[in-house]
Amino acid sequence: MNVLVLAEFDSLGLKEETSRTIRAAMMFSKPVDVLVVGYQCSNIAQQVSKMEGIRHVFYLDNKAFLDPLPEILSDLLYKMIKGMIGDGAIEQYSHLLISSGSEGKNIIPRLAAMLDVEPVSDVVAINSEQSFVRPIYAGNVLETLITTDSITLLTIRTTAFEPVNTNGDADIITFEAENVLSVSKKRVDRIQTDLSRPKLRGAKIIVSGGRGLATKENFEKLIFPLADKLNAAVGASRAAVDMGFVGNSFQVGQTGAIVSPNLYIAVGISGAIQHQAGIKDAGIIVAINKDPNAMIFKVADYGLVADLFDVVPELIEQL
Repeated sequence: MNVLVLAEFDSLGLKEETSRTIRAAMMFSKPVDVLVVGYQCSNIAQQVSKMEGIRHVFYLDNKAFLDPLPEILSDLLYKMIKGMIGDGAIEQYSHLLISSGSEGKNIIPRLAAMLDVEPVSDVVAINSEQSFVRPIYAGNVLETLITTDSITLLTIRTTAFEPVNTNGDADIITFEAENVLSVSKKRVDRIQTDLSRPKLRGAKIIVSGGRGLATKENFEKLIFPLADKLNAAVGASRAAVDMGFVGNSFQVGQTGAIVSPNLYIAVGISGAIQHQAGIKDAGIIVAINKDPNAMIFKVADYGLVADLFDVVPELIEQL
């Protein structure tokens, strides 16, 4: 049996997490297929087909797949894994990979319950078809585990894998999906984040603010202008999110986004272990905090012990 990857995309196009998940799938000595689920988005299927290491791209087109709910995707993936789609033309799969984002974390537990298997989350290395490495204790320990399930469901921490090249030429097989699961709820609205700045996941530079900014107004007055000067994405600590400075989509850390920028600037962030877990893969970490004992300085490459309300305005002016 083979390996299946679920392609992830939005109105802006294919997400880089898909490319990195395909890289992880290539670690298995098995053919890799990618599933694109959507409605009138053949351009995404075309883009996926150019990625190296792929055998087939399966494109399932149905109006019900326009921004589908996780219940619908879980049911569809169950049928894919079991070879119940395409009149037997699609083979059964032994491994399913999705990135460790909000979509993967929403789908995989549902699918695991349907298949009666135990999923493996946040995989950062693949040793064999049944042996995987993942971080535990907020990233301070790497655990190697072995699964004996006949079907393996994995969420991939994509910062641990490089994107694949785009020199592939996989064939695209289109199916008109039938008998789509009917659910008793629907998505009412989706709030799009600010598109004028780089996305938090995949950004090369990130400026994050924490509790030290004290108010939402200070966050907006200092962090956003600094990020704009650097063409950077904006992030925040959980404390800043809990205090209402910004929304949940900005949160960096164990329960937020796991990021791997070339440069990460932490402003007024104490550096709790949960936040450190989200920035372990950052290239250079710069910390600005007036507390010389702040934990963030233990992981920072460069640290400035100073009042952020003096330093950040000067930085903005100099840039």
